[in-house]
Amino acid sequence: MALIGGTLTLVVWLLAGRSFSQAILFAITVVVITCPDALGLATPTAIMVGTGLGARRGILFKNAAAIEAAARVQVVVFDKTGTLTKGEPEVTDLHAEGLSELEVLTLAAAVERASEHPLADAIVRRADQDGAARRSVTDFENVPGHGGLAAVDGRRVAVGNARLMEREKISLDGWTTRLDEMAAKGRTVVVVAVDGRASAVLGVSDAARPTAKAAVEALQRQGVDIVMLTGDNRATAERIAGELGIWQVMAEVLPADKASKIAELQRAGKKVAMVGDGVNDAPALAQADLGIAIGAGTDVAIETADIVLMRSDPFDVVTAITIGRATLRKMRQNLGWAVGYNAIAIPIAAGVFEPAFGLVLRPEIAALSMSGSSLLVAVNALLLRGLKLPTAS
Repeated sequence: MALIGGTLTLVVWLLAGRSFSQAILFAITVVVITCPDALGLATPTAIMVGTGLGARRGILFKNAAAIEAAARVQVVVFDKTGTLTKGEPEVTDLHAEGLSELEVLTLAAAVERASEHPLADAIVRRADQDGAARRSVTDFENVPGHGGLAAVDGRRVAVGNARLMEREKISLDGWTTRLDEMAAKGRTVVVVAVDGRASAVLGVSDAARPTAKAAVEALQRQGVDIVMLTGDNRATAERIAGELGIWQVMAEVLPADKASKIAELQRAGKKVAMVGDGVNDAPALAQADLGIAIGAGTDVAIETADIVLMRSDPFDVVTAITIGRATLRKMRQNLGWAVGYNAIAIPIAAGVFEPAFGLVLRPEIAALSMSGSSLLVAVNALLLRGLKLPTAS
């Protein structure tokens, strides 16, 4: 571009009747002034500083597109378990009929040891704490979003939610009141069925992360809409959502349907970020305009996401969006300066104002001007390092 501009300047002045020495002087000045250093530095320097700023806070932006996407987010969709909550659920209620509590835990834990879901870990931990014997299983079947089934010591055991029982045609008559009471208390309800009969219900509770409420409030102040997306029952999801100040809840969503829920929001014209941690969240992370993975999550989620929160702190979502917006703002400032500088400097360098005003820009002055422009762009990008980042306190 610089060479083309210089050549055109030379040709125009020669055709205008100027001497070759004058024409070549203008041409050289144009070549120097249009050297696109500032334009070339405008975006990369801001991206570099923004990426480094995120890294110091434990936020890994995988590429430049992730920073730009963070700046444009309008809706943040949070997975519940392990993202807004600690991901360390505990069995708080256990009611059994026909079997002892220890027998229930023995059978349930045998099935759940083959699962990677946080609720399964809670049941296994409770069984180990109570001294339940370990049993081997055969014919294990994982039913995403429902639970798991297996044969334990010749008995067919199903461990999961009410939808799994419905799928297996296992009646919950006599348990309805108990299930409603536990759901009303905000418990995630897990049913244990043995040989086609519901034998126990377990209530599992998972506390919200300490900074989750502050993260939700900060995002709302930034004008971002918050949605909770979970496969959990609606009563439990709404209890956690109410604690955190989230008013839009998508509950009882199967893992296979999470991506379609993200697509629904996108079809409404929204730029959507998805925050998750599990294998089941990977399709939704890929579907979203910006996928954000909790650092303590699964490898699949981390690999799929555009941003990884190494500290597993939901408040870092606020920080990531703040950095993205500030970085995009610097990019626009730098590009505006670089384009504006060229728009003003090139006509002067080409001698457009020389006949009327005698205004001439010599090559050495053009070189200093070009260097100064590049320096200004770099310094403006470095000022991003002084960005005041939000805190949860």
